[in-house]
Amino acid sequence: LLMNIPKLKKIESEKKYHGIVLKDDYSWVDQPNILEVLKNPNKLLPDVRKYIEENNSLTESYFGDVKNLQKKLFNEIKSKIKLDDTSLKFKDKKYFYWVKTETRGNYGKNIRQIIDGSKPEEVCFYGYLEKKKSGSDYFGLGSISVSHCDKYMAYSLDLKGSEYYTIYLRDLNDNKNKKDIIENTSGSITWSLDSKSFFYSKLDKFHRPRQIYEHVIGTSINNDKLIFEEKDETFTCGISLSSDEKFFIISTSDHITTEEYFFSSETKVIKPTLFQKREKDVRYSIDSWKEYFYIQTNKDARDYKILRCKTNNINKLEEFISSKKETVIGGLEFLDDFIIRSEKSDAISKLFIRKIKTNEEEEIKISDEAIGCPGASLMQKDKNTSKIRVSGESMAILVKMYEYDILTKEKKLVKEVEIPSGHDPSKYNIERIKAKSHDGRMIPISLVSLKNSKQNGKSKVLLYAYGAYKHSISPSFSASRFCLVDRGITFAIAHVRGGGDLGDVWHEEGKKKFKKNTFLDYIACAHHLIDQRYTYKGGICFYGGSAGGLTGGALANMEPGLFFSMLLLVPFVDTMTTMLNEKLPLTPAEWELWGNPIKNKEYFEYILSYAPYNNLDNKSYPSMLITTSLFDNRVLYSEPVKYIAKLRDLKNDSNIQLVKCKMEAAGHGGMSGRDNAIKELAEEYSFILKNAKIFD
Repeated sequence: LLMNIPKLKKIESEKKYHGIVLKDDYSWVDQPNILEVLKNPNKLLPDVRKYIEENNSLTESYFGDVKNLQKKLFNEIKSKIKLDDTSLKFKDKKYFYWVKTETRGNYGKNIRQIIDGSKPEEVCFYGYLEKKKSGSDYFGLGSISVSHCDKYMAYSLDLKGSEYYTIYLRDLNDNKNKKDIIENTSGSITWSLDSKSFFYSKLDKFHRPRQIYEHVIGTSINNDKLIFEEKDETFTCGISLSSDEKFFIISTSDHITTEEYFFSSETKVIKPTLFQKREKDVRYSIDSWKEYFYIQTNKDARDYKILRCKTNNINKLEEFISSKKETVIGGLEFLDDFIIRSEKSDAISKLFIRKIKTNEEEEIKISDEAIGCPGASLMQKDKNTSKIRVSGESMAILVKMYEYDILTKEKKLVKEVEIPSGHDPSKYNIERIKAKSHDGRMIPISLVSLKNSKQNGKSKVLLYAYGAYKHSISPSFSASRFCLVDRGITFAIAHVRGGGDLGDVWHEEGKKKFKKNTFLDYIACAHHLIDQRYTYKGGICFYGGSAGGLTGGALANMEPGLFFSMLLLVPFVDTMTTMLNEKLPLTPAEWELWGNPIKNKEYFEYILSYAPYNNLDNKSYPSMLITTSLFDNRVLYSEPVKYIAKLRDLKNDSNIQLVKCKMEAAGHGGMSGRDNAIKELAEEYSFILKNAKIFD
């Protein structure tokens, strides 16, 4: 496949930090006004635009011979989704609320009906029509929030993909929009109890929500009252209502530290009260229920414990649920007589119900799956009930939802996720195995494969990983994966450190000066899969996005021979440049995860030792598909653009490495709408299958 590989011009540049010289021939791509490009793509440098366009057409021509496979995959994935579907109804005070999706259009309908059924159901919000009305290609819905009096609906939209949300207000009685329009918000909306006003967060010039305002319906935006401002620019804030609706809670945090404030939901004059002063590396959250504040905190309990105190005496704390070793204690949901909570250990979750009167507790078993994903939710606003909804799923078993009566233990199936084209769980094996990492840590791997596939060291494996922000990858069900599994590829998740799969220790051991554990854990998992004959060296596909793309980029430099292909989606590959630029939206808050290379020479040297862009070298790299978007404010388009240019300068293989950059509106999560999401997935899967030489 001889193609014209695009070239990007080089401009020599040297910068010195801590006495170390950084050379970067492509640093000019990081234009100083890069954040303006996110709002107005015409400000993109012409040379970069041309390079991106040439790369896009190269990628397009690469996929020329698998267009039919892509169509087939698109239809296959779509046939696995029940297009016209209805969610379970939530019983509010006066109305049932629920969501409906339809075959036509890519966006759902938010519907309600008066509880006694005396009037027909009404559509509050229909995404398909709203998108048409907006005239925009991209349609990102932030939130839809109906006021407590059920008369108003506030909703937020992002029509570019850059996550600047505009809030609109609609009167549900006549379905007409009011004049109230608020731009540059984070998208969230929290109503006051009297429904005369709502709270929202404004974004600062670096796209960080650091101010909370109150907007009174029908008044000018210029008169909106600032009720809270965060002075530290590494912290961002938001507001919510407590479970008993007695307090508004303001939470402000960076990645590792939280501070919360509260004020009465009845108050006319808002003066937030500090709950507990911020203390580095202490995370906590408060909720209020029946005269008590319940506090989930990691102070002296790395994987959390629950404390409580009387709401009128916040200094007198008592322990309510103790911490357990390597077990993550989740938050609480309240009913009048019961508390529902979750725990997770060994990357497996469990659900518990506690009787408030007796403090007795029991686990709810939803299925017999060893590695399942249980869930629980409330069915109604009125908490005087013993009924809740519980659900269960696994990597091979579809989501089933039950109505569960805590008192009688009766379980009634109320909804089962359907795959219209059919799905037989008995065809698949689900396994949980462990790989020993370089320092002796045992890293869990969750796998799903065809039962009839032989473990003879000849199969291919897609090994997914993320490994950052304490984010856990749960072994849950995903219908689209079976497009690969049914073609003989094993789908596996490496629960590497840096994520939160096994609690806080897991996260701590994969960040800052331990970041390389994330990559070494993945390599250990890959070798274990090869040793156990699930696959062979060169039989693995790396799949990961964002901070997972950093993991992939590091692995490509460390052990490229493991892979037959790599998908780096919106990848954080120019780690050093981003961490050295404090003007980017996320950078200052991120120093807690990667270390601050501006202030600290050791962190500078450590990041330099693994950053994918800085460690590209004259070696053989696997086939790669790299994606990005001009409007992504989390990982800027400049990172993959520079990365691919430098990779092609240095590599000595004849494999194809592609970059695809969306020039039209799209965000960190890709384009908006169901069909667009399926199309992107079909393209990614076609890349994997083409490189695995599976064409049908």
